Amino acid sequence: MFRHIIIFGATGSVGTSTLNIIRRNRHHFNVVGIAANTNVEKLAQIAHEFSVPNIGVFDKHAFAGKDSLFKRGTHFFVGEDGLCELVQLSEAVAVLMAMVGIGGLKPTMAALESKKTLLLASKEILVAAGKFVMESAKANGGQILPVDSEHNAIFQCLLGNGNGFVDRLILTASGGPFRNFSRQEMENISVEQALRHPIWNMGKKITIDSATMANKALEIVEAKWLFDVPGDRIDVIVHPESIVHSMVKFCDGSVIAQMCPPNMEYPIANCLFFPERERLVKPSIDFVEQGKLNFFAPDATKFPHLSIIRRCLKADSNACAVFQAANEVAVDEFLNHRIQFTQISEIVARTLDIYPGEPMTSLKSCEESVMEARNAAKGIAKGFN
Repeated sequence: MFRHIIIFGATGSVGTSTLNIIRRNRHHFNVVGIAANTNVEKLAQIAHEFSVPNIGVFDKHAFAGKDSLFKRGTHFFVGEDGLCELVQLSEAVAVLMAMVGIGGLKPTMAALESKKTLLLASKEILVAAGKFVMESAKANGGQILPVDSEHNAIFQCLLGNGNGFVDRLILTASGGPFRNFSRQEMENISVEQALRHPIWNMGKKITIDSATMANKALEIVEAKWLFDVPGDRIDVIVHPESIVHSMVKFCDGSVIAQMCPPNMEYPIANCLFFPERERLVKPSIDFVEQGKLNFFAPDATKFPHLSIIRRCLKADSNACAVFQAANEVAVDEFLNHRIQFTQISEIVARTLDIYPGEPMTSLKSCEESVMEARNAAKGIAKGFN
């Protein structure tokens, strides 16, 4: 096995974990391209270590004047059009998509059209345009391997079992740092508190999403598209230990769960080596030492994103894309100390009231809904400042 791979979001947490695995298994992989939104300096460090010949940067301004950081002969792909060219390189077999937000949407479509194996970690792409991403994968014979720990768990549980036997998908959630807070206590949560996740080490945006459980709302939509299961048959259950990453309940009442320690290297490695498995140097679960696993129903009054997304799934529109875009704006406002923690979900709900989204007719309609939602959410956020 030897894979030529391009890594989008190479400077982020998923990209870093991916490179850690590749660093220990260089005989299996050749990194032919890397890309990021703005962190050109870190891209240069990665390029030197892994001898990467092709570099992509989404933000043209961030790249300006920094080509000298790279070796002579390096090829650069700048802006959205450049990233679409990068994923189509003939020497690449697989593309890991781990860019935050929907900046990777068009490169994702280009990768599928080029019949690449897509290792997908950017949940926002499926939330905003899952219908069109899955249609492209089917039309072009492309393979999508889910990197998110929950969806990778479901993917593993479904191997050898047809979708026709599925009764329910059960996504697990850590519950974040505020599972035991009262609604009143949550109003005074600081940015610093919200960024201290008790289990996972992630980027800022997804850490806040975990604290609000917006990440789980997005994952319901992602699971709907990845596994062709209606949203009303996808459940969320709080599991603080984060050992069971998700479960599938089948029509005969049997439940299959996937378990491993809470570390992103496990699902990433599953995708990188699929359909084979490679021994990881990290320890697995000691069930005696672990002792017990707990499960609880989520509190929808404290975590309203879960009920808001159910409303979006019932709409015949781009409402899920609106949810995702409004949440991005609200999280940014919170991280910049301009709104309270509980106002994140308020901004999302109010945005959907003002702008429920356009009919889901094309990829362009999804992108337009995202832009309209962002503008609406920014206007609402100003009222809280």
